Amino acid sequence: MSGYDNRDGVIWMDGALVPWRDARVHLLTHALHYASSVFEGERAYNGKIFKSLEHSERLRRSASMIDFEIPWTVQQIEDAKARILDASGLKDAYVRAVAWRGSGEDMGVASARNPVRLAVAAWEWGAYYGEAKMKGAKLDISRWKRPDPATAPSQAKAAGLYMICTMSKHAAEAKGCSDAMMFDYRGYVAEATGANIFFVRDGEVHTPLADCFLNGITRQTVIGLLKEKGIAVHERHIEPGELEAFEQCWLTGTAAEVTPVGQIGAYSFEVGALTRDIAQTYEKLVRA
Repeated sequence: MSGYDNRDGVIWMDGALVPWRDARVHLLTHALHYASSVFEGERAYNGKIFKSLEHSERLRRSASMIDFEIPWTVQQIEDAKARILDASGLKDAYVRAVAWRGSGEDMGVASARNPVRLAVAAWEWGAYYGEAKMKGAKLDISRWKRPDPATAPSQAKAAGLYMICTMSKHAAEAKGCSDAMMFDYRGYVAEATGANIFFVRDGEVHTPLADCFLNGITRQTVIGLLKEKGIAVHERHIEPGELEAFEQCWLTGTAAEVTPVGQIGAYSFEVGALTRDIAQTYEKLVRA
């Protein structure tokens, strides 16, 4: 497969459809040096982006959290996504919207005079964890922790917050794992590098309280589905020592969808009935 810089098709950039290979930015783009960038990962099913509006709203909200304003309204972002899907001819696709501070008069930490850019791309992307989607992912335990909200805007889907996620996932893959689970700055269970995490014990679901990491749109959707089924969901701080007592585990995210977990470090989990049921229910919902 060609690299992501060398594909056919078009990318929406600042209001125009640009040939894929020509969608470029300058070397002195502020975001490249200082991570002044936010993004969304979305999936289209049968030509419709699942919870598209919520993603567009979050994109603008994330930008505000890292101190810039996207010069496109939510509706204009929606229109851009619809346009790129139509131009690409894709029905089932991954959609990436990204906004960033570009190159301009400023090239230090401050960048208030630089223009804010926006782009949307779409491509075909299968199961994020490959065969783990059915068999259960194997997770490493990261040495990096999700930061204190007083040190980083944890509810922004901001590029800079993913640096430790990249390092954690690389370390996990080097050990033959699909991903890594991260603790938070207090030592509680937090999430995987790009997905939220759920556990099952005695027919009830436990998931870390999203008070220092992104409260994912898929996470919120799955919590709603579980409650509709009458299943108790406990959003709370989870101690590492509790992992041994959990019976099932799964990850949620736009890319991950609902992916069962078979192992985290030395702890094993069954790909049980509740895990399979919620994965199937989610799949039906997004394709409804």
